[in-house]
Amino acid sequence: MIQFPSYQLLKSKNLLFSIALLLLGSTGFAQQKLSLEEAISTALKNNYDIKLVNNDIRIAKNNVNPGNAGMLPQLTADYSKGGSKQNTVQTAATGVEKKSDGVRSTNQNYGASLGWTVFDGFQMFANYDRLKELQKLGEVTAKGTILTTVADVISGYYAIARQQQLVMAADTSLDISKMRLTIAQNKLAIGRGSKLDVLAATVDYNADTSAYLQQKNLLKNSMVTLNQVMARDLNLVFEVDENIRIAQNLNYTELAGLTEQLSPTLQSAFINKKIAELALKQVKGQRYPTVGLNSGYEFSNSTSPTGFNQKFRAQGFTYGVTASLNLFNGFLQRQNERNAKIEINSSELNLEKTRLDLNAQLLTAFQNYQTNLDLLKVEQHNLDIAKQNLDITLEKYRLGSIAPLELREAQKNSITAITRYLDAQYQAKLTEISLKEISGTLNIQ
Repeated sequence: MIQFPSYQLLKSKNLLFSIALLLLGSTGFAQQKLSLEEAISTALKNNYDIKLVNNDIRIAKNNVNPGNAGMLPQLTADYSKGGSKQNTVQTAATGVEKKSDGVRSTNQNYGASLGWTVFDGFQMFANYDRLKELQKLGEVTAKGTILTTVADVISGYYAIARQQQLVMAADTSLDISKMRLTIAQNKLAIGRGSKLDVLAATVDYNADTSAYLQQKNLLKNSMVTLNQVMARDLNLVFEVDENIRIAQNLNYTELAGLTEQLSPTLQSAFINKKIAELALKQVKGQRYPTVGLNSGYEFSNSTSPTGFNQKFRAQGFTYGVTASLNLFNGFLQRQNERNAKIEINSSELNLEKTRLDLNAQLLTAFQNYQTNLDLLKVEQHNLDIAKQNLDITLEKYRLGSIAPLELREAQKNSITAITRYLDAQYQAKLTEISLKEISGTLNIQ
């Protein structure tokens, strides 16, 4: 948080100018104050990506059950009823014909059947384990989504903090330009100034007004972006804490070890490898016989006036055992096993690639982090120098010992120094967030 003291700039016969230079720790906004913790909590509760991935977890959890894996029996009930109306001609062995018109026949069947596959080459157990791994994969994916959302919230929050301070810097610069324009106009009015000074001061004042309005617009857009991530009213206007705290002691070796343990991306690759191994078990299970038990109860009733039995009725239980073994299916079994082994190899390669990519991202982010910390120190020193330069220039301008252009140059240098400092501060914070997101250590509370 940058702070500049207040200055009494000019006193003349009819004019007292008092300008407060850049107190960036106080925005002056009257909006509601939003803390970072509140922003994260709101996003975790409202964000649509998190809600969607939570629904996926619920589905994956519901799918983990013995019935979905094929371990449990299946019981079905059947019912059928039908009939016919026919004109018939029956010829006996003696040659006598018997004609019947509109003969109605009926049939009715109902019952229950039970089927249970008791052995399928252990495929059902492999499938059950696969369903559990899919649930784990959904949970890891949800963790990654949450980390990404929290990172977006923190980045958006501090983007607003940066913009608030830039608005105040632009507002203070506008005050200085207004003071300069007023002095030029007053000097011209009493015959001690020139029209050229008034015109130059007007141009600079208008330029600073434009810069101020643009910074205010950027601040509003940053609020819309954060409101979008928090999934709340996009028109809400608020104020954030401008104190950007940056961790100074992050250690690459520790972060690399935590990445191996906590990174959702790496965990997903591990789980996908396990799923590929279970898929091979399922394919190999097709080499074994499949054994099933079946049982049921059936009732049937039929009438046929022209048949040998005009009425028929039966009821009772049925039971049996079935077994099947695939002896040859055109070498598809061997092909499927080879393909499953290739999938395992692909998952192993993907795991190693993911590990390499994460380490590269972590190393790059850590190098950027260290560089940004160094740049922040340089820009802090440069900001102090620019502040001192502006202090001296303002005092000389008050005494009338320097030209307006020198004040303008010091004013521009001050704004540039503030902007560069805030940019360095924000970039350092972004790299810190990136390091914690990659390693899975970003605090989501």
